[in-house]
Amino acid sequence: MTTTPETTPGTTALARPATAAEAAGRRRPVRSAGARPARTIAIDRYLETIYCIEGEDQPVRPGRLAQWLGVTAPTVSIALRRLRAGGWIETGEDRVVTLTPAGRRTAEETVRRHRLIECWLCDVLGMDWASAHSEAKRLAPALSDDVLRRLDLALGGPATCPHGHRIPGRAAPYGDLVPLTSLAAGVPATVRRVSEIMEYECFACLEELAAAGVGIGTQVSFETDGDMAVLRVSGGGDRRVTVPMSTAQLISVDAPAASA
Repeated sequence: MTTTPETTPGTTALARPATAAEAAGRRRPVRSAGARPARTIAIDRYLETIYCIEGEDQPVRPGRLAQWLGVTAPTVSIALRRLRAGGWIETGEDRVVTLTPAGRRTAEETVRRHRLIECWLCDVLGMDWASAHSEAKRLAPALSDDVLRRLDLALGGPATCPHGHRIPGRAAPYGDLVPLTSLAAGVPATVRRVSEIMEYECFACLEELAAAGVGIGTQVSFETDGDMAVLRVSGGGDRRVTVPMSTAQLISVDAPAASA
């Protein structure tokens, strides 16, 4: 049992001089000049976010990163300096951020992990695609590579996540896609993918769609109501959900077959 030196009122116990080992343990590790910063959960999160924004054919700028990650602009600036020092990103004169080959490899590893966990949460545990997205962010850093490999095997090697995004290294099981809103009103179409933009910028809409039974493979049609879109979900009764047109545009469906 550890004891502390006794003291009398008004006195202070003299501290025992630290041993060399203890003093060394308190020192901050010193990184040599030019050394690559250690890969961390935060770095993985930035690389994943950059990858996802690029996947939406959107320019990756610091302000967009701050919005998606829920952090301040100064925090993003510090993080981007670390990412550049690590050789994971490059930044152009227009402040657009791009992944280097090393950064892309790391981002794909992180995205693959996240999307496989989403598949497990939805396909095995029965969670909806909105809840799975949030849970996967918390679970992904905790799974070892071996557990992830076994999970992938148990799932049968899925090609996409529950939101329809391709798992890196695999081919998407669909052809050309178009926004739902590009079709004529009332024309049914099969949902194949929802944009990452909805996941990060309109998460409440993702939850509303899940509550209405919208998912990958669901047949939907829409009608306009001013600047809103009323989505009708086929099967299981008359299910409808109203979302902004800008949100409905983020739902991708099979492109109509070309006319003969």
